[in-house]
Amino acid sequence: MKKIRELVPGIVLCLVIAVPCWFLGKAFPVIGGPVFAILAGMVITLFYKSKQATQAGITYTSKKILQYAVILLGFGMNLSEIARVGASSLPIILSTISTSLIVAFLLHKLMRVPGNISTLVGVGSSICGGSAIAATAPVIGADDEEIAQSISVIFLFNVIAALIFPTLGGALGLTNEGFGLFAGTAVNDTSSVTATAAAWDGMHPGTNTLDAATIVKLTRTLAIIPITLVLAFWRTARAKKQGNAGQNSFSLKKVFPFFILFFVLASVITTVSVSLGADAAVFTPFKELSKFFIIMAMAAIGLNTNIVKLVRTGGKPIFMGFCCWVAIGAVSLLMQHVLGIW
Repeated sequence: MKKIRELVPGIVLCLVIAVPCWFLGKAFPVIGGPVFAILAGMVITLFYKSKQATQAGITYTSKKILQYAVILLGFGMNLSEIARVGASSLPIILSTISTSLIVAFLLHKLMRVPGNISTLVGVGSSICGGSAIAATAPVIGADDEEIAQSISVIFLFNVIAALIFPTLGGALGLTNEGFGLFAGTAVNDTSSVTATAAAWDGMHPGTNTLDAATIVKLTRTLAIIPITLVLAFWRTARAKKQGNAGQNSFSLKKVFPFFILFFVLASVITTVSVSLGADAAVFTPFKELSKFFIIMAMAAIGLNTNIVKLVRTGGKPIFMGFCCWVAIGAVSLLMQHVLGIW
């Protein structure tokens, strides 16, 4: 009970910040609730000096509630539908994910960008923006400032993509199918994918690019599973090696992302239930709660972030995000040309 009482003030503070940010995200989907929450948290922490009473709850929200959000995200995954519709886009998805991770790794080495930020920017750019960062951060032990830095980079290029990609696609002469693949593979975050595809549909009445782009994006999201498991095993091997060297103790339980297994279980539950005749809308509240938990966690991360330090150290991560973003877009278009789609 004592521990619960310690957690409540901080959790309530994050909840109070998250509610208006949720509605702002609905009103401005290109920006999204998580970005509003991070910004609000960073601004509030500049003036909020009595954090000791709320720190335990803030930390719990930024760590545990973020993991619960990822688990609930699984209820939005109908694996059979994704396999049926998204399989054709798999070569492009695999190419763009590989490209982003390679670019991030090379720039990490060349520019000496911190390892955790490089991983988060590479994964966030290649898979699904904030959700991928949320899933990966606990696995690699990223701190709140590294998460905030990565989310900020992803947000910047989401906005630019949503603004220019529909016009760029028209200028390049992309078909509706081609633009659905382009938006689904080259835009970082799910909300920005839907905003970009919806803008295309508005420019081309009668098309339904939004559905195609969303399914491609959900197929990309499944890459969270192998990426986080690979990172977990890599961290496990490194920790075991260090432990054998006597530098520190090794614990599989501490580094393995067990919450990802629950994410997979949630996806399987959704898939089996829908295949047995259940209405997919039954799982909508879980998906919405997942989004809200992510916003709460981003508020907590903002409260733990020094905005001055973030701005001062932001140049290299932004350049890395730009390179990943451009490389993904170029490879997406190149693969469409190779496959005869464009």
